[in-house]
Amino acid sequence: MNVLRKCTAEFIGTFAIVFGGCGAVASNQITNGAITHYGIATTFGLVVMVMIYATGHISGAHFNPAVTLAFAVTRHFPKHQILPYWIAQTCGALTASLLHHLTLPAILEQKFPNQVLQYGTTLPIDDRFFTAFVWEIILTFFLMLVIMAVATDYRATGQVAGLSIGGAVWFLAMFAGPLSGASMNPSRSLAPALFSGQTQHLLAYLIAPILGAILGALAYNFIRCSPNEQREIKGCC
Repeated sequence: MNVLRKCTAEFIGTFAIVFGGCGAVASNQITNGAITHYGIATTFGLVVMVMIYATGHISGAHFNPAVTLAFAVTRHFPKHQILPYWIAQTCGALTASLLHHLTLPAILEQKFPNQVLQYGTTLPIDDRFFTAFVWEIILTFFLMLVIMAVATDYRATGQVAGLSIGGAVWFLAMFAGPLSGASMNPSRSLAPALFSGQTQHLLAYLIAPILGAILGALAYNFIRCSPNEQREIKGCC
């Protein structure tokens, strides 16, 4: 399939995640907590799920530079398409944050004159860079493990990929969101950080998800049972 069409699908999917997910964070700030943390985590999980079902058959529904690179490292994605995917994903995220910038600050200023819009920027609790770095590695590790299982293993049920991956995003964001922001996605963190000007922890959210995704992909390749091993060890796969 034409790379341009794939990249367009990646642009749309990443745009939806940032526009919807980070939009929920911004809306929560504007409405003084009406969305709640539970609503934010659910929004991220649902938007990932529906966009996988909408575009997964077109582009693979990565929506995440870390996932794209991890797929390439484990030979499930052509290396020459990494850069086009990264550009599409980053542009999708930046466009979503741009629209937040054009439409939301005036509303916040009218309601709360002393507040500055956060744009859904991922920040660690108490400004702890180390916490963000370690947690984002672990969170993305488990997310990528699930992605590898449902996207690359024929024994897994591919039809539930969206539900499985969206569910993983949801439960990881539910318990880790207050601690690290539960980004697991460099593009999702990059765009809000640039528009909010809060880039002091951005390096953690760019590097840690990439490390976690690669480790998760390699870990699944290691535990993946071959057909021969599956016959020898019943129930292991």
